Amino acid sequence: MRKNVLMTAAAGLVVALAAAPPAFAQKQKDTELDPARVRELVQQALQQVQPVPQAPAGQRTPFTTPGPRVDLTIQDAVQRGADKNIDIGVARITPRLTDFTIAALEANYRVNLTSSANNSRVSTLPSQTTQGITNITTSMTENWTAGIAQSLYRGGGNYTVGWTNSRAAQQSSTNLRNPQFRSNLTFNVTQPLLRGFKIDATRAALKTNRISQQNDEITLQATTVSTQANVRNAYWDLVFAIQAVEAAQDSVDLSSRLVQDNQARVEIGTLAPIDVVTAQAEQANRRQALVQAQATVRTSELALKRLIVSGTDDPLWTSSINPVDRPPSTPEPINMEAAVTRALRERTDLQQSKNNLKISDINLQSQVDTTRPQLNLTANYGLAGLGGPFTPTARDPITGQIVSQPQVQSGYVDAIRNILGLDAPQFTVGFTFAYPLGTSAQEANVARSKLALDQSQANLKALELQIATDVANAALTVQSSLESVQATGVARELGQRRLDAAQSKFEVGMSTNYEVVQAQRDFADAQNNELRAILNYRKALVNFETAQTTGTRGIGAAVTGGGTTTPTGTTSGTGTTTGTGATSGTGIVIPGVTGGGGL
Repeated sequence: MRKNVLMTAAAGLVVALAAAPPAFAQKQKDTELDPARVRELVQQALQQVQPVPQAPAGQRTPFTTPGPRVDLTIQDAVQRGADKNIDIGVARITPRLTDFTIAALEANYRVNLTSSANNSRVSTLPSQTTQGITNITTSMTENWTAGIAQSLYRGGGNYTVGWTNSRAAQQSSTNLRNPQFRSNLTFNVTQPLLRGFKIDATRAALKTNRISQQNDEITLQATTVSTQANVRNAYWDLVFAIQAVEAAQDSVDLSSRLVQDNQARVEIGTLAPIDVVTAQAEQANRRQALVQAQATVRTSELALKRLIVSGTDDPLWTSSINPVDRPPSTPEPINMEAAVTRALRERTDLQQSKNNLKISDINLQSQVDTTRPQLNLTANYGLAGLGGPFTPTARDPITGQIVSQPQVQSGYVDAIRNILGLDAPQFTVGFTFAYPLGTSAQEANVARSKLALDQSQANLKALELQIATDVANAALTVQSSLESVQATGVARELGQRRLDAAQSKFEVGMSTNYEVVQAQRDFADAQNNELRAILNYRKALVNFETAQTTGTRGIGAAVTGGGTTTPTGTTSGTGTTTGTGATSGTGIVIPGVTGGGGL
């Protein structure tokens, strides 16, 4: 039979090469086929149809998935999940996005430099009798300014410092100086005294965004903890699936041995042929259970890979994972009071809820500030300087006539000298006041926000109680899972003894074939129950740890604008197990198991 298969495969390969399309045949006219290449292709085809080598008698080949074998401990899996998980990588970007929002708000309080320069030339036609009919007046002006402006974070005020300079040349008999050089140094301050003194929209946005960034960091922490818990659960799922394959293989071996024994007894006439059929039916059922268990190993391995690889290009994605760790049999100590204390201190949902209350309080302060009267203090101080050549005049004390004096040279330096000497100071102080009459919309928003804030504080207390309940439920689940492990262990030992007794009685003719088959079935169920109990216990421990650090139940978003966001009160995300199973956090369906304690 094997020779026929090999010959058929070789013949099929030769026919396929001979029946190539015309285009392929035309291409081969130029390049002759290498005989060594043909032999290599034939050898590869023959290897594909060769039967899978069977393990020698008395030996069992462990079931493995395709790909190079990679040993993986649970700590290595958790570390890979923290380093390579895509969801964690996405969560790391969110706080960085908020950095740019904060930087944009902080830019409002930086010093702004201003400067300008212009040059103008204006010609004016005569419009007065003193200008004559044909005299056209031409004036040339040059201006250059510089200054700084800044908004102040403390107090909400702002100031500007300006320095203006100009040079004006005009043909006019009324000008004392031509050209004229003017220079002015001004300092202006506006300081709110009521509205906008403690807080304003920009400062409120800056504070709330910083707290929101803390929430983003907490979300990253929660995502990391949740992912690591899912990795642990997926790892134990894979361990259980492999152990389930081993148990299923043991059941197949027992049923196969029973079939062989029954066939031997039928041949010597001590057993009816129907008993062989019964044993063969049980053997077929056990083989089906083995196939299902092997399929579960594949899906469990894929679920674990999804959590610990960075993409399909990761070498681990195409490898076969060998989880080398096994669940320890020693029970873990549980300290309920310490666990609740830690949860109230470290639970991420509680920390985010407290931060949301801070954001609501900041927005409420901003709304209250808008209801106050507007009272601003304004002050400015300036220094002026003037320069330019001029011709002084004086009245003759004898004749009373105005006599011109020699021209005095002056320029831009004299204008600067006036400023430095404080020759012409200017100072102004004033107040501006505004207050709306009647009840405003801001007052209604403030009343609503205060009521929503009180509701959020009450929900915060409810969240603390819910967290204590979650931790207590998780601890009770750990205890019940441990008791289930102990009970199923005893049941498995008793099932083994019952199977041995039934087999011994059957060999001496004191038991029926049905009793042996039933004992084998009960023993297989006891093995699966024990494995399931151990898996649920390990997952219950993971959930108990997770319940102390992370959760998804919130008390609502912060108060923004003129309205409020009502508390949401979502379901707690601790994922504690109930009864003998719970929802699997990795989405794996294990035959005969009602999930595990997923997150």
